[in-house]
Amino acid sequence: MSTSTSASTSADTAAPETASGTAHGSPGTRPAPRIIARPPARPAPAAAFHSIGTVTVVLLGLVAIGAAIHEPVLIPPLAASAALVHSAPALPLSQPRSVVVSHLLAAGVGYGILALAGATAWAAAIAVGATLALTFLARTPHAPACATAVVVVLQSPAPARFVPLLCGASIVLVLMEFAVSRLRRGAPKYPAYWW
Repeated sequence: MSTSTSASTSADTAAPETASGTAHGSPGTRPAPRIIARPPARPAPAAAFHSIGTVTVVLLGLVAIGAAIHEPVLIPPLAASAALVHSAPALPLSQPRSVVVSHLLAAGVGYGILALAGATAWAAAIAVGATLALTFLARTPHAPACATAVVVVLQSPAPARFVPLLCGASIVLVLMEFAVSRLRRGAPKYPAYWW
């Protein structure tokens, strides 16, 4: 048997990697990839019902306010904010400071980019990047705010109407989440901090 054949045979019959990630502890071999995180456990029916009900109540509250004042208050970024705040109430992205300030910063960025570049998809993409950077610098990260910048650039809402409605709606969202987080015993309390 030639040396090349014996080398390939020994490679083919090499022992599988052990739990330590090396074949027979030989140095220089690459460790096997490991999955560290697992998906979350399926919630209990009561917890799932509470979560779905809570987010729906918060969003219906925004719709009711909009109907009362004859203005659209529920916009897609606020729906995403409600879902995030309720699903992960302890994260920094979900805290009132991040929710309210980031949406206002995003609106400002959106109007600035709109004035400079117009209502194009290219400008909306730039507005998202600028919003993300600004919210991180301001220590108010909140991913749904990036969508607020897109709404401003692509739909060009009148700032005198849109900004107060956005601010008020984000404050109402936070206050409603605060209230409903106290309805179910054992549910995580919101917020972890206000400012």
